[in-house]
Amino acid sequence: MKILYTILFLLGVVILLPAQTATIQLLDRSSMMPIEGSTFEYADQKGVSDKQGQIVLQFIEGEILVLSHSNYGTWALPSPQVEAAIQRGQILREELWVNLQPVTIIALRAKSDEKQTLDLDYQDKMAHDAGAILSQTAGIGAIRKSGSYGFDPVLRGFKYDQLNVVINGAQCASAACPNRMDPPTSQIAPNMADRIEILKGPHSLRYGSSFGGTINVIPAAPRFTDKTDVYGRLSGQYESNGGIVRSEGLLGMRGKKYDAGLFASWSQGNDYKAGDGVTIPADFLRGSFGANLGLKLSSQQLLTLSATRNLARDADFPALQMDLRTDDTWLFNARHEVTFEKERLESWNTTVYGTLVNHLMDNLLKPLDPRMLNASNDAKTRSYGGRTEGVWRYHNSKVYLGGDFRMETAEGTRVREFLLGPNAGKTFYDNAWQKSSISRTGLFTEYHWRHNSLLVVFSGRLELNHASAAEAEPEFTNVYPETDATQLNPSFSLGGIKNFREDLSLGLWLGRGQRSGSITERYINYFPVGQDPYELLGNPQLAPEVNNQADLTFSFRRPNTSISVDIFASYLQDYISSFIDTTLKPRIPSSPGVRQYVNIGQAFKTGFEVSWSQQLVAGLQHNLSIAYTYGQDLERAEPLPEIPPLDLRYVLVGSYLHQKLRPEITFRHVLNQGRISTEYGETKTPSFTLIDLQVGYQILESLKATAGVQNLLDVAYYEHLNRSVAAMSRPIYAPGRNWFVAVTVDLR
Repeated sequence: MKILYTILFLLGVVILLPAQTATIQLLDRSSMMPIEGSTFEYADQKGVSDKQGQIVLQFIEGEILVLSHSNYGTWALPSPQVEAAIQRGQILREELWVNLQPVTIIALRAKSDEKQTLDLDYQDKMAHDAGAILSQTAGIGAIRKSGSYGFDPVLRGFKYDQLNVVINGAQCASAACPNRMDPPTSQIAPNMADRIEILKGPHSLRYGSSFGGTINVIPAAPRFTDKTDVYGRLSGQYESNGGIVRSEGLLGMRGKKYDAGLFASWSQGNDYKAGDGVTIPADFLRGSFGANLGLKLSSQQLLTLSATRNLARDADFPALQMDLRTDDTWLFNARHEVTFEKERLESWNTTVYGTLVNHLMDNLLKPLDPRMLNASNDAKTRSYGGRTEGVWRYHNSKVYLGGDFRMETAEGTRVREFLLGPNAGKTFYDNAWQKSSISRTGLFTEYHWRHNSLLVVFSGRLELNHASAAEAEPEFTNVYPETDATQLNPSFSLGGIKNFREDLSLGLWLGRGQRSGSITERYINYFPVGQDPYELLGNPQLAPEVNNQADLTFSFRRPNTSISVDIFASYLQDYISSFIDTTLKPRIPSSPGVRQYVNIGQAFKTGFEVSWSQQLVAGLQHNLSIAYTYGQDLERAEPLPEIPPLDLRYVLVGSYLHQKLRPEITFRHVLNQGRISTEYGETKTPSFTLIDLQVGYQILESLKATAGVQNLLDVAYYEHLNRSVAAMSRPIYAPGRNWFVAVTVDLR
């Protein structure tokens, strides 16, 4: 009998060995509290951690365990670490420390905890412009020179190159159009993104020179499965006001060692009607096509490759003298990441990228009467670079250390063919960019130290900035004989957060960010690129501008309630702006004059952002957000330009029929903006109130439909940052009432 029992026991061991069922508890490394609601994927196994933070899986040799949580991020454990975790019965994870800094996260993929992220669904993946998605956040406005295209984000009054816009912490794009018809956000395909991190102020310096803030678009990470799996998504939307048609899709295949996907989006629309019935020129066509490839080189090494092709055709820009005719852009990216099992070094990642923008604009479709001249500008920019970073973990601290390099070049010539007047029959060529370039070489570090309920973070960056113009024009060198400049920009931040209870924390962040002038600010050659028709002249001898900023943050979080407050103040030195210089003569006779980029000795900004999210009764949840910024030019004793007014947004969402039915109402109220810069050509903006309605229904597990109406009251309004229509001196009004319907098929 003993022999029989022994044989049966050994057979049972053999049978059980290939598939070890294990229970692992996810715990917060600091508090040792369970992490509830974390999703996991392990080969073809999926699930969510319960209230005790437990997940159940069967061990498979060589597979990577991928976990994701809105507060703890997404992380992967190679097979040896999974085996070790099974033996310990625990996985320890620290809460994403970056979330403790002044930050907003826009999640483009559904998360398990809506209180910590602004969730945007498949409708937002169909957006042709990431700037339009960002403007859905109360703290971010957008400069609009077109009714439907090229929204340029403004955060706390910081704009253009004062904001660092990157993809996955590294890749950038430079606007080829001097008037920024193609801002960096317009080159980002939303349907390839997983989330957008908005890092406010000069407090996080790992991703580049963060002067006013960083907008980091993070693509979806590759997923690997034990068996070959085909996945896909197809979405479409129609909008009544402007006849806008949107579509986007994704098709991919993945297995143990690879995840390959193709994605595409296509949007086009016509002129729309404002709330007062006036037609706004807003034709546009936008397409994006790309491919992603993730390769698991080993259990500890991951290689991701991506290529994206963007195109735009015939986009109306009524606020400018020319329209966008063609925009053709390529984005290439390669990233390698390796994780280590060593005691100190945790991981190392390296990225190289290239962005090529070709942009053509002209006035051939402008309804000009009389038509004095035909004008066009064929411009191009190139952005190349790389970034490498290592992460070290110690008992109660974490260190990031790395370096990066970025090279930007711009060239383009405006052609003016005169048809009437004294210059009829003549053609003039204006070198807009003077074939200028800027290189940035940076070293950065970030140190996190935690002790009990206190977290302290230091971030530092040292950047060498070199600028030059290869084809400086005589009219430019007459003003600036020396066109090359090399500057060293140190930036640093020190902050901390104190947790007084499990649900209450207070943080203080002090930062100093220093930024050299952009290609436009240094080398633009008599072009009207501001809010008024004055021609702008760059200044290669601009001193770097400095932002000394403090953020005071407050957070209160309970299972059904989340409140966060961020109060900031910025003292700005050598702030880059422009003055009218009456001694300079414009290139175009009809221009009122020339503005020259200069440094303002002192300026000041302050403001706040408040958000409150709460679960109510009867399946309801509401979200309230308020943002306000005050800016003052201390040298000229007048308001700083392009500061949005106070913006209040309230959203009430319901969830019924097992979360299949989701009605939603959005209320937005924006105060008037009376604090304007007359020197900059601003005008006062009236207040407005909007109401949007929509309802979504999950028809099948893979089929969802949404219908609704935007601007229900058909209000005639415009944002303070909207530019004026050139021919009418009338601001670009936003669309009036707009009905829409959207459908998506999602095969995961």
